[in-house]
Amino acid sequence: MIATPNSAATRFIEMIFPEHANHYGTLFGGNALSLMGKAAFVAATRRARTAVVMASSDKIDFHVPVRVGELVELDARVARVGRASMTVEVEVTAEALLTGERRLAMRGSFEMVAVDASGKPIAIPSPELLSANEERPT
Repeated sequence: MIATPNSAATRFIEMIFPEHANHYGTLFGGNALSLMGKAAFVAATRRARTAVVMASSDKIDFHVPVRVGELVELDARVARVGRASMTVEVEVTAEALLTGERRLAMRGSFEMVAVDASGKPIAIPSPELLSANEERPT
């Protein structure tokens, strides 16, 4: 099965280990941003089917701390597509493995830009064009 542009939503699950934590035993903000950026990158690349780079991050809200030993589930989706850029929204849900308690931990948006081999912005193909060019499974 081939992922289509409409399946550009992305979900990652990551376990938080001590090497991801700060001195309080919770997920270090820089590591959280890295995970969110990775999810945004994958969602944008799946939509554009070309190289993308992050142009900016906007309004990253940290709602609750994520402790060592908890899971984070990162959900990224392309919310807006322009000529060469996309806005990707990322939500991070924390889960305590032993109790199953889940809570919204972080939310943010990222502006991703489609680029050519020299790093210059290029137009993002329409979903119809991408779908027409994809090989169909036999």
